[in-house]
Amino acid sequence: MTPQQENKKMGLTARILIGMIAGISIGIFFQALFGSKGDFVIPLGFAELSIKDFFVDGLFNVGGAIFVASLKMIVVPLVFVSLVVGTCSLNDTSKLARLGGKSIALYLLTTAIAITLAIVAALIIAPGEGVNMATEANYAAKEAPGFAQVLINMFPTNPIASMANGNMLQVIVFALLFGIAMALAGKPGERLATIFVDINAVIMRLVVILMNLAPYGVFCLLAKLMTTMDFAIIANLGKYFLLVVAVLLFHGLVVYALLLKSFTGLNPITFYKKMRDAALFAFSTSSSGATLPVTMETATKKLGVNNSIASFTLPMGATLNMDGTAIMQGVATVFIAQIFAVDLTIGDYLMVVLTATLASIGTAAVPGVGLVMLAMVLQQVGLPVEGIALILGVDRLLDMTRTAVNVTGDCMVSCVVAASEKEFDYERFNNPDAGLSSEKVDFHKLGEENKV
Repeated sequence: MTPQQENKKMGLTARILIGMIAGISIGIFFQALFGSKGDFVIPLGFAELSIKDFFVDGLFNVGGAIFVASLKMIVVPLVFVSLVVGTCSLNDTSKLARLGGKSIALYLLTTAIAITLAIVAALIIAPGEGVNMATEANYAAKEAPGFAQVLINMFPTNPIASMANGNMLQVIVFALLFGIAMALAGKPGERLATIFVDINAVIMRLVVILMNLAPYGVFCLLAKLMTTMDFAIIANLGKYFLLVVAVLLFHGLVVYALLLKSFTGLNPITFYKKMRDAALFAFSTSSSGATLPVTMETATKKLGVNNSIASFTLPMGATLNMDGTAIMQGVATVFIAQIFAVDLTIGDYLMVVLTATLASIGTAAVPGVGLVMLAMVLQQVGLPVEGIALILGVDRLLDMTRTAVNVTGDCMVSCVVAASEKEFDYERFNNPDAGLSSEKVDFHKLGEENKV
């Protein structure tokens, strides 16, 4: 078998799955090995090898951190350059308002559906009934800014500082304004546009290179997580945990499929097959922002979304789309209300839906947005914010799942918006071999291509 045939047979998705399974297996093995001691020391004669220090806090921690950092490294230049390229290519600048309106409306719609499903499911299953857990734990909620302040904060006073701090909303606004200025600048704008197109091509190649490191990064992340995860907490919160996962899967696989089919007529099965790499990345990193390079590559190269659409809708979705978090909020609100024996009225639940939907935009620039939004929701209906401390133990695993759902929703909305704007490549979508994510990088060939 030639190397080319082997690469084709062992695609990126398969390699990531192998890394995930290996990481989970090693993590569970180490946790069983540690037992009640919390560590396992191997005597080597001249020294002692600590499994925890060398592997968990050393090898796994460093490998996972470098992998996530490498993904985050490319996010700001990718968003800025691709958005500038997409914006300056628009002949009709009024199209931006149309794209923004459609995108925000769809993101709010899916968020409202998500939290409504979560509340209904939680009321039926009642995950908080019969749970005997201590409630004296404290949780300090961060204060969320007002909606007017969020709008003000969207406009950067120093765009370079915004890029350095990773403030994506400010980066998006500056990129849009810069792209519009390039489109209106005539010949100077056209000359500058060719440079940005070349930079964008180089950045996308860098994305492919980083994606080939994913199996190793995923292995390190999951090995550390499984080694340090307290599975006793999951057992105590089993009903809550399984309900959140079930609603996440239903929303991600059923609701998105229905919306995609209704608005575009596209085959949802094909869509989900092409979303595998991005969903696995999102699950492993628990960050829509860190997954954004992979999401962009998936949407443009595999799904067929035009770059001018994807570069606008996907960064916005990574910042604003909170479907997975909304599901957690809906179930958690009912769960905490049942734990504290507080009866909520229909009006209270409607307030939860409204608050969580609007908060998906209102808290977009706040770190730890999921817990901030949940604190806002609990305060709105008079529930103790301290209840958040009860679910923190399982939130890490749930965060991985809801991030995968969020990323899937981002791409679904991008497909809908692109199809409505007639900026969607149906041939690429239906081509099972479309995209670069399953390719390994041939560095010799890459060097030959870049020779002048």
